[in-house]
Amino acid sequence: MTTYRLIVVDTAAELAQLAAEHVAATLDLALAQRDRAHIALAGGETPRAAYQRLAAEHLPWERVDVLLGDERWVSADDPASNARMLSETLLAQGPGAKARFHPVPTGLESPVASANAYAELLQVICPGAPPCFDLILLGLGEDGHTASLFPGTSAPAVRDRWVTIGEGKGLPRITLTVPVLSAARQVIMLVSGAGKAEALRRLMDASESGDRTPARLVAPQAEVLILADVAAASTASLPFGS
Repeated sequence: MTTYRLIVVDTAAELAQLAAEHVAATLDLALAQRDRAHIALAGGETPRAAYQRLAAEHLPWERVDVLLGDERWVSADDPASNARMLSETLLAQGPGAKARFHPVPTGLESPVASANAYAELLQVICPGAPPCFDLILLGLGEDGHTASLFPGTSAPAVRDRWVTIGEGKGLPRITLTVPVLSAARQVIMLVSGAGKAEALRRLMDASESGDRTPARLVAPQAEVLILADVAAASTASLPFGS
């Protein structure tokens, strides 16, 4: 049974700062225990400001492997590319630029080829069955998806692979699967905006189906930390556990 801890702040700027602080603290702890830390980050616009702040955190970034929880099957210079967004924020300058980034290889002949190559890369960088990240940062879509596990598609049901193909908003996507997301030592979900309020309520509702809200399928042993602004957490009588 997954447990959720919700922290709510007033503004998007406060949310970005809080997310950066939590990611930095998790990395600091992981690096105190292991030679290298492995994190998978979310794309989209919500975490952009958080990554800009995170880049300024003075950590031994040269010991941090950064991967993506999902990626659109587009070129690395496409405006929709999560790798491009990271290159413009966390990896652009400052201490964070020293991190070792492992993008999804989207330049191959097909999404299937890219997914297979990313799975092989994942096993080298972050071995395990399933691979165990120190931290996975996720977003939450208005439809209840996370990473590229969209409701009504086959990706949320995949259990025999670490990487699969997701389909959402007209683009094929490469995504980590539920077993990998659930194996992380720490999962943080970053949720912003009034449009996410219903999805957040459903996520934290113990009676909600994972078929309708695939984000509920992410079930790590540790509690899931949800960082949200007041607009996203505006639903009355929001439950704090499930």
